Amino acid sequence: MSHDTALIALLAVGFVLACGFGYLAARIRLPPVVGYLVAGVAAGPFTPGFVGDAHLASQLAEIGVILLMFGVGLHFSIDTLLAVRRIAVPGAIVQIAAATAIGAVLATSWGWSAGAGLVFGLALSVASTVVLLRALEQRHELGSPSGRIAVGWLIVEDLFTVLALVLLPVLASTLTGTSDGAHSTVTVTLLTALGITLLKLGIFVAIMLVGGRRLVPWLLDRVARTGSRELFTLAVLAIALGIAYGSAVLFNVSFALGAFFAGVLLSESDFSHQAAADSLPLQDAFAVLFFVSVGMLFDPSVLVRSPGAVLAVVLVILVGKSLAAFLIVLLLRYPVAVALTVSAGLAQIGEFSFILASLGVSSGLLPAQGRDLILAGALLSITLNSFVFASVAPVQRWIRARPRLLARLERGSAPLAVLAMQDEARAAARDHAVLVGYGRVGGAIGQALAERGLPFVVIEKDRQLVEALRSQGAQAVYGDASVAAVLEAAGIDRARLLVIASPDGYEARRILDLARKTHPLIDTVVRTHSDGELRHFEREGVGAVLMAERELARGMVHYTLKSLGAPSGAPRLGS
Repeated sequence: MSHDTALIALLAVGFVLACGFGYLAARIRLPPVVGYLVAGVAAGPFTPGFVGDAHLASQLAEIGVILLMFGVGLHFSIDTLLAVRRIAVPGAIVQIAAATAIGAVLATSWGWSAGAGLVFGLALSVASTVVLLRALEQRHELGSPSGRIAVGWLIVEDLFTVLALVLLPVLASTLTGTSDGAHSTVTVTLLTALGITLLKLGIFVAIMLVGGRRLVPWLLDRVARTGSRELFTLAVLAIALGIAYGSAVLFNVSFALGAFFAGVLLSESDFSHQAAADSLPLQDAFAVLFFVSVGMLFDPSVLVRSPGAVLAVVLVILVGKSLAAFLIVLLLRYPVAVALTVSAGLAQIGEFSFILASLGVSSGLLPAQGRDLILAGALLSITLNSFVFASVAPVQRWIRARPRLLARLERGSAPLAVLAMQDEARAAARDHAVLVGYGRVGGAIGQALAERGLPFVVIEKDRQLVEALRSQGAQAVYGDASVAAVLEAAGIDRARLLVIASPDGYEARRILDLARKTHPLIDTVVRTHSDGELRHFEREGVGAVLMAERELARGMVHYTLKSLGAPSGAPRLGS
């Protein structure tokens, strides 16, 4: 294969295999992610046939991680991060220490060195953010208190791993030193490296929170004023990838963390819903490539060569680490539901584990067998993670059916007051009208509602119009109403009426479908310019479907008949 076409071949074959195996997995009631992993194995160097470029695959997968973490940041606010710090920070640190110790004991039982045990244990202790987010999104728990705590927990793990990646090379020199003088010198070097890394992290966070908090929304505001949808999407991607790359180059922060903070900064503005919607298709596509790249690294022969070791590694990940997290959350006085969600989310390993394993092998700390076992544990734990999450609800019901056990586990649970208050603030608007489009028709409707004091929320793509409405005291959301996140921001699940004043029939269909998925019984009124669309909406049971030409004809016929002395009444018009 020509080097010039390696990227095209990887994308084409990777997506085709992922689609095929993902479909087969779904048909046999397995999570599609299992199919993506199998597709990676099929495209890897350890199976016959096509062999993709593993280096290119890892870079494409990194883009997926960046976009996914950016999306997570968009759904997080700084207040949310601060709200979960009391459980996420101590919980993640203690859990990493416990899982690292279990992994290290296992490694030393195989005769490995202390350094190898440390790297091996660290690799087994850190979970994949990508896998966790996918699981939470599929279960609609990303915005729940349990979901936010789990994500905050993994953010702390990511920060800890950044420090570990910086210190591992120095630690390798420490463990291979031979004299007291060498140990003393390397210890000083270790502390210096730690200090520099913490300083860089502090500067990065300060710049993000102080400067970026104003600059990023300001930039998107200027782009949104142009009215160009593709330019806005481009600006969102430029911010996500630009900050991720810049943070890695300038501050040695991982791409994922840089993208996450970019999303957090943008979450403070009203652009977050549209930005999340615009980046979602790319998130999905590149996230699939992440799982394909994991499969490409896996050598299936390790299952035959070391089945007992592979089983031990999987048990550490699924049982040891999860049990440690479950107990830690309960000790911090949080409910069983939170403990189960966090422990299920941590029952897998992923991207940072691969990086730690590769660095451990290159620095001479970890044997090649350790990397193979880590990859096997990652692939198997990712495959099984969906089933672990599926067991959360039955286990929770089993515990709640035993009041004495529940009372012992939940000893005065810590209040989730801050998170609950945020949810209540978003749920303030109720029994209102959601008005899509504020042109001549939508504007007349909005004015009539405002004059009568009736509550309504406008969804509008024109940024300047949204600002004008807000300056007048009206509630307005900037974005495309055919995107679920934008409808949710307008409180569609609590609305009484949906008014689609936009004349685009295809867009109206999409909006109606999304609204009814969230609120099946919502009343609707739709504007259309087509007889075919009118009949379609009438078949769909829309409350009222109005076509401009028909209403115009109806009014003129009514006046004509009245002027000529004919009996008044609603005229019947042919279609």
